[in-house]
Amino acid sequence: MPQTADKTGFKPKAIAKKLLSSLPERSRTVLEARFGLGTNTEKVTLEAIGKRWGITRERVRQIENHALGALKKSPAYGEAQAAFEELERIVDSLGGIVCESDLLDFITKDKSMQNHIYFLLVLGDPFKYHKEDDEVERCWYIDPGLAEQVEGALKKLYEGLSDEDLIPEGEMINRFLKELQDINDKHRNDEVLRRWLSISKKIGKNPLGEWGHAASPNVKTKGVRDYAYLAVKKHGSPLHFREVAALIEKMFNRAAHVATTHNELIKDDRFVLVGRGMYALKEWGYASGVVRDVIRNILREQGPLTKDQIIEKVLKERHVKPGTVAVNLQNQKYFKRSKDSSYMLLK
Repeated sequence: MPQTADKTGFKPKAIAKKLLSSLPERSRTVLEARFGLGTNTEKVTLEAIGKRWGITRERVRQIENHALGALKKSPAYGEAQAAFEELERIVDSLGGIVCESDLLDFITKDKSMQNHIYFLLVLGDPFKYHKEDDEVERCWYIDPGLAEQVEGALKKLYEGLSDEDLIPEGEMINRFLKELQDINDKHRNDEVLRRWLSISKKIGKNPLGEWGHAASPNVKTKGVRDYAYLAVKKHGSPLHFREVAALIEKMFNRAAHVATTHNELIKDDRFVLVGRGMYALKEWGYASGVVRDVIRNILREQGPLTKDQIIEKVLKERHVKPGTVAVNLQNQKYFKRSKDSSYMLLK
């Protein structure tokens, strides 16, 4: 018995079979191969079909297009209107414009069934699609005006982000809504807006649910160093490299060897060594360098300071003992102690 798709009230395979039965054998075979409607769910290329029959890929394309046109004029097409209307309702319920993968996965997880749904989408008059390009994923829509509005808003949203931005999801949705001022109220819900955000190939979400430029290492996590960055950023304060490795495993369920984690932290200029094995993020205001360099930066910016003042300020930058700061201050190649016991840079 033909199966009903999970989220529809019709039987896609039965409808497709009835439609295809009205075609000549070669036309039917081409469509079955191109859409994966037979026992083999893999979609066959124009070139592969052409080689099988000894004809050009362009001729195969002509046969495919002619067959689709013939189906739209067949009695079976009119009998399939209820199915097209149900698919139209589903697309509308998902926001009116939706990524092809999201749409098919929403209806069914069965690959063969997805192929038959896709065939009906291509065949049905209400449905239009945007080809995948550098800006957006391949998506389906019904209202061209809505699709244009959403894609325009996504482009403006991307242009308003810097490479370093990581935006919490709630704030990202609010920014998106500002670019969609005239949108229908039925689409003003977080689920639809998240689905629209996923259409963009320029904007992405990292494993912590923060949004930014999809190509940024803060979003497109490629290895231990990117997971380390997110872990330390989420923690909010300096961590020992052993703690960073443990946090990566806990937060992302990803193996992180301690030695590997340490090596990646050393090589990544987003991190600053602030103590023995302790790392902070440079974006928090920490400067690179040893304790001596930190003292020099402080005195260069603020002028002469007492030992206690210097120790207090250094300890905000480095996880070291006060005695370590005092020892560095004795380096007469860099620092000079004045008669009032304050320290200054040696010119």
